[in-house]
Amino acid sequence: MAEKKLKVATLGTPYAKDQYKKFQKQQRQLIFKRRRLTALFLIAAFVFTIMGVQLFGEHQHLNELKAIQTKTETESTKLDQRVKALKSDVALLQDEEYVAKLARSRYYYSKDGELVFVLPDQEQTSQKTASDEIVKSETAE
Repeated sequence: MAEKKLKVATLGTPYAKDQYKKFQKQQRQLIFKRRRLTALFLIAAFVFTIMGVQLFGEHQHLNELKAIQTKTETESTKLDQRVKALKSDVALLQDEEYVAKLARSRYYYSKDGELVFVLPDQEQTSQKTASDEIVKSETAE
């Protein structure tokens, strides 16, 4: 594009020159304020971005810790139940009659003059647990 020539001529008076200098100074100050505000905004945006990323990371870490906590609590309740069951087994094993019935049912021991007949089952493990439950139920009565 061709430059357009201004048809308005500037006055060369000292007042006009002084006003032109004031106008240029105001324009420089305006540009300086805009740059300063832009820099301040960029710094604030950077700080908020960093804080947001850290907050998100901490939130993720908190969720992981909550998941671990619930998992640990469920394991704790299971272990408490197991400990309770083992304590009851220990209490039962201190009873001589229970130990004698358990030995007879699990290991086929017999009293004097008693005959033991072994019947085949599908699984030996089910036989052991079933015989343990029978002995426990008999001693509980």
